[in-house]
Amino acid sequence: MSTATSQTDQDKQAFWQQLQSFVGKEIGPPQPAPDEVNIPMIRHWCEAIGDNNPIYLDSAAAAASIHQQIVAPPTMLQAWVMAGIKPRVVSGTSPYEEMNQLLFSHNFTSVVATNCEQTYDRYLHPGDRLSMTTTIDSISPEKTTALGTGHFITTRQDYFDQNNQRVGSMLFRIIRFRPAARKETASNAVRPRPATTHDNSWWFDGLQNAKLFIQRCTKCQALRFPPGPVCPTCVSMDWEPVEAVGTGTIHSFVITHYPQVPGLEYPLPVLLIDLDEGVRMVMNPIDTDIADLAIGKKVDIVLRATDDELTLPFAKVHK
Repeated sequence: MSTATSQTDQDKQAFWQQLQSFVGKEIGPPQPAPDEVNIPMIRHWCEAIGDNNPIYLDSAAAAASIHQQIVAPPTMLQAWVMAGIKPRVVSGTSPYEEMNQLLFSHNFTSVVATNCEQTYDRYLHPGDRLSMTTTIDSISPEKTTALGTGHFITTRQDYFDQNNQRVGSMLFRIIRFRPAARKETASNAVRPRPATTHDNSWWFDGLQNAKLFIQRCTKCQALRFPPGPVCPTCVSMDWEPVEAVGTGTIHSFVITHYPQVPGLEYPLPVLLIDLDEGVRMVMNPIDTDIADLAIGKKVDIVLRATDDELTLPFAKVHK
């Protein structure tokens, strides 16, 4: 083994040992649940998941069960303490942020969640009030995956009731990684073909003829997109194409980095556009810097040929 290789291995080991100093540290103070375990939230959960177990909502069935009272679905454990839209304000720098800064300093800047494991100590009942503590449980040595090289970081969330008795726990694992070097794609790679059917091929044909169409029901006049055989408003199967003006507003957007598909350039912004006619379309921007993207910005829709066989709509953001 060369001296350079040995030094590199030593540096990696020293860095990993630095990371290990964060293992076992608690991240901030205990987080209290905003509400008690309650029937309305249980109902919403059961309806969303499709869980019809009667012990969660039917008092008589629950009383006749081994629980003798209504219980919450165990998989709701995380939901009771989950933060809302407004982020929790935590003063000072947490050990988790310090650990991330150390990882960032070694170019482990990307992150992907990998899995979680929940353990339940007892069922929860309406009226229970939970709190949660979070601890850095483990940090793996350097690992290489298809995404890149990095470290698996596992945090442990412990959940306690109003009597400070643990009711459950969750291990949540991510990989913080250094992205793999981008592979060059073939210069003749073309943009992926859309999946066309009898119900939507007319729309793509319109783009080839420099027209952006929206489908309109001829019975109730409702506009719809994406194209479909039946009007969702009145169930009529009669429709006609209406040409869009070609202006709209950014409703939301994401910047995708992985997985990288041949024929596309990355980072790849994907925009959800509110057309002025009232329907939404997904498209990429054109002639626009990523820094200029913002929710609510006005756009012009530009039809651009991506190759000899495919024309698509793109959004050009107003300055």
